[in-house]
Amino acid sequence: MEIYQRIKEARKTLNMTQKDFARAMCVSNSFLADIENNHRKANDRIIKLASMIFGINENWLKTGKGDMLYKSPSEKVSRLVSIFNELPTDYQDFALLHIERLLELKKGQGTTKRQDAPGTPKKR
Repeated sequence: MEIYQRIKEARKTLNMTQKDFARAMCVSNSFLADIENNHRKANDRIIKLASMIFGINENWLKTGKGDMLYKSPSEKVSRLVSIFNELPTDYQDFALLHIERLLELKKGQGTTKRQDAPGTPKKR
C-alpha cells in the first residue's frame, strides 16, 4: 500500500469526509483529493499535520509499519511537543491558533467567519 492509500484509509477509519479532513488540516478539499488519487505527493507538512491533528502514526503513514493510530494520549502529546518544538515561533503561534479553532469546531462554535493568522496567504 502506498502513502496516498494510507492517508485515505486513515481518513475513512476516522469516519471523516474529505471535506472535514481537509478543513482540519487547513488545505482545500481538492488538494486532499489529489493526494488520495495519487495526482499529488503527500509532502512532509501533510504527513506531520495528519499525525499531529488526528493522531495518525507518522511512521505508519510513511512506511506502513506499526499501528495506524497512536495508542495512548501520552504518545500523542509526546509527538505533538516534538513537532511543536521543531517549529519557528511564528509557526507555533499559527499552530496554536488552529488547535484552538479545532476546539471551537468540536464545541460547535465553528460557525464564525474565518480570520487568517498573520502571514497566511489571502484567497483571491
